[in-house]
Amino acid sequence: MNSHSYGRHQRHGRGRSRRRGGRGRFQDKQRAPAPKQKTFWQRIAAFFGGNGGGQKKPATLSRNGHKQHQQQQQREPRPQRKPESVEVTSPRLYVGNLSFDATESDLFDLFNGVGHVQNAEVVSYRHNQRSKGFAFVQMQTIEEAKRAVEELHDKEFLGRKLVVSGAKSSEHSRD
Repeated sequence: MNSHSYGRHQRHGRGRSRRRGGRGRFQDKQRAPAPKQKTFWQRIAAFFGGNGGGQKKPATLSRNGHKQHQQQQQREPRPQRKPESVEVTSPRLYVGNLSFDATESDLFDLFNGVGHVQNAEVVSYRHNQRSKGFAFVQMQTIEEAKRAVEELHDKEFLGRKLVVSGAKSSEHSRD
């Protein structure tokens, strides 16, 4: 019995790939010499942080196209940006630069020292409930809200200086 396959005729032999390097149409082009491979020990040393043969690593580019430095200490400190101060026209206050560990009860206790607090709400991500670092506090009166801004703005709370100002919008929208 013949071992021919019916249908399409196969040009390549049994167990051989259709394309083989260096044969066929592109025979006349010469291949570039392969780069010298690292030895086993050079690869091990490179894996564990060695330079793997004395070659210097090129500086990598970050997402914004600037070169990353190996040492982060060389970075200049960013100039502090003053937050926009919003005039207090309602009893609703914005509390920014809040520690991620701060809870609504912490804010309630802090602002109760100034006046009567109706509501304190820490804004958080829906999917993991982690704080976004700011909150809104509803005071009883506008006078208490103004006093809270005077007393608590730039006050250290849980390791961070608070930013307390009037909320930009008086209506409270929930999505």
